[in-house]
Parts: sequence; C-alpha cells; structure tokens
Amino acid sequence: SPGEKVGVVASKGGKPCIVEYSDISKEMSERRGEDGRLVFGAGNICNHFYTIDFLENVVVPNLGNMYHVARKKIPHYDAEKKETVKPTANNGIKLESFIFDVFPLSVKMAVLDVERKDEFAPVKNPPGTDSDSPDTARMLFSNVAKDWLTKAGATLAGDMKSDLCEVHPLTSYNGEGLDQWREKTVNCPFTV
Repeated sequence: SPGEKVGVVASKGGKPCIVEYSDISKEMSERRGEDGRLVFGAGNICNHFYTIDFLENVVVPNLGNMYHVARKKIPHYDAEKKETVKPTANNGIKLESFIFDVFPLSVKMAVLDVERKDEFAPVKNPPGTDSDSPDTARMLFSNVAKDWLTKAGATLAGDMKSDLCEVHPLTSYNGEGLDQWREKTVNCPFTV
C-alpha cells in the first residue's frame, strides 16, 4: 500500500537503490502506472541474497563511502536536572548505513515480486499495536498456515480466529507436501 512505512526499490543514475519511505512524497508513493499498479510499489522487505565474493571484493572496500546523514531525536542526559531528556524535535545527527546501500555497487540484481500477506510480517511496534506488531505478525503467519491446509484440501474447524496455527517448516516450506490433510478436519489452533 502507498502508506506502508517501507523503503521502495528504485533506480538512481541507472543504478538500483532503495528510497526510504520518509524520503518519498505522498504524490510519488500514490503514483500508479497504466496497469494500475503502484509505480513505486516494490517494497524492500530486506530479504537479500549476496555472494561472498561480492561482499569481500566489492562491499568491504567501499564501506567507508556508505553513510547517510539522518536527523534524529537523540535522548541525552541533563546533568543539572539529573534526568534524561527525550527531545520532541530533531536535535542531532547520526551517520547510518543499511544493508541495502550496497545495491548501487552490484553489476546485476533481481527483485522478486511476492504477496505481502505471504512473505512480509514486520515487527516494528510493541504488542497491542494495530500494525507491524508481534500480534499482527503472528496473525499473518497463522493465516498462511490456514491457507496452506485449506488449499491442500483440509477442512478447518474450531477457533477460526486463532493466531496460533502453524505448519512447521520441516513439514512444508511453501504449502507443498500437505496432501495427507486432504479431506481431513483440522481443529484450530493447530501445529502440523
């Protein structure tokens, strides 16, 4: 979705890069192509694969050139008041670098387009938060397990709203190999 707080894959100067969600305008984040899809819809979910050769011979020699200036609210200690001050406005600068900052150094790169509901359940917020929390991640993960068993031909019963349903990764990696559950009833919550 255009409002998701995730960087997007883009091209800058003919090189692949990630544009952070905080650096993209609302208009750009909502822009759609002729096919109706978001122009900047390739969200970076940080599932990256790098070769050892690339890391050793290209990335490591260039590490010193990969810092971004980020203006942040940096807590600090007030010695007179003897307390930690949590600023409400940006008061400092941090130098940051991210694992995806190496993208422009690559000679070839591919992007996989996956369904968010199947592949991306970030945890950025505390429990009880409506988005990107342990609760929402657990529910997404549980829904994938329910979907796999249903597609395999199982009938689900019990607590259908349960977020404690799991297909163990040694049982199935992506919903395959679940034929044994065809025409069987599986009670939620479950672990198979």
